[in-house]
Amino acid sequence: MHRLIPTGEAARPVVFAHVPQPVPGPDEALVKVEAFAPNRGETFLLDRPESRVSGYLLGKDIAGLVVQPAADGSGPGIGTRVVGHPAQGGWAEYAAVPTDALAVLPDTVDTVRAAALPLAGITALRLLRTAGSVAGRRVLLTGASGGVGHYVTELAVAAGAEVTAVTATPERGARLAELGAEVVHDVADARGPFDVVLESTGGPALPVALAKTRPGGTLVWFGQAGRTPVTLDFFDLLGGPERVTIRHFHYAGGPYGPDLATLVRLVAQGRLHPEIGRTADWAETAAVLVDLRERRIRGKAVLLTGGGVR
Repeated sequence: MHRLIPTGEAARPVVFAHVPQPVPGPDEALVKVEAFAPNRGETFLLDRPESRVSGYLLGKDIAGLVVQPAADGSGPGIGTRVVGHPAQGGWAEYAAVPTDALAVLPDTVDTVRAAALPLAGITALRLLRTAGSVAGRRVLLTGASGGVGHYVTELAVAAGAEVTAVTATPERGARLAELGAEVVHDVADARGPFDVVLESTGGPALPVALAKTRPGGTLVWFGQAGRTPVTLDFFDLLGGPERVTIRHFHYAGGPYGPDLATLVRLVAQGRLHPEIGRTADWAETAAVLVDLRERRIRGKAVLLTGGGVR
């Protein structure tokens, strides 16, 4: 089968290789991948030296068809349409996926939207659980124009939150405004105080966002998309809001299947709408990864494997 593997080159981060089909474990189903969605964080991983090591695999967001059910009898049967969140290996024609990281797709949810759900959608759900009830609360979301930001905004507004979203440009914030958020383009322009701050950019943005948190509020730090470390000044904190809690957040930890099923149900009910900024044949993956890394794609990018390899 064909798989995309890292090159270590910034301009062409992946190429096709012909490799053996994966052999699933007892609790894994073999899925024929019809679509996958790279994440911007994965583009950062491609920059690391270990990405050049043979066997280093990426690909965590897939949708496709079960062609071999799990040997232990768990999970969906052969021929079932599924969305999955494997630990690795999704940028390929076939992927072995733990059955507790799969959810069945109804006919009303297409493959492209399904592939855009896993990492960003699971992160959004778990972020909001970490934040607690947001009904009637003021929420500040930085780095809001990516896949996570769109899901958080739609879910939080639907739950009754007053959301302020920070995006780099008006174009990147247009859909967030349609979803009901107030959109600003610099965290300094956000009109606080906020009950909850969801911070994903790091660098100088985090201290500014922290200063806009109400006394007793919570800042959840879930990313560093700006790729710049955060520096906090103790004396600035003394002069800022009191009793603010800073929480580190990482979405990982299974099982993922129940959250995927929730996301699929919300999409099927018309309550969650994935933002697909680009759909392309997987022969174009290298160029799409560069555009994703350079923030030239709003929302999610989805690659389709059905067009073959060129």
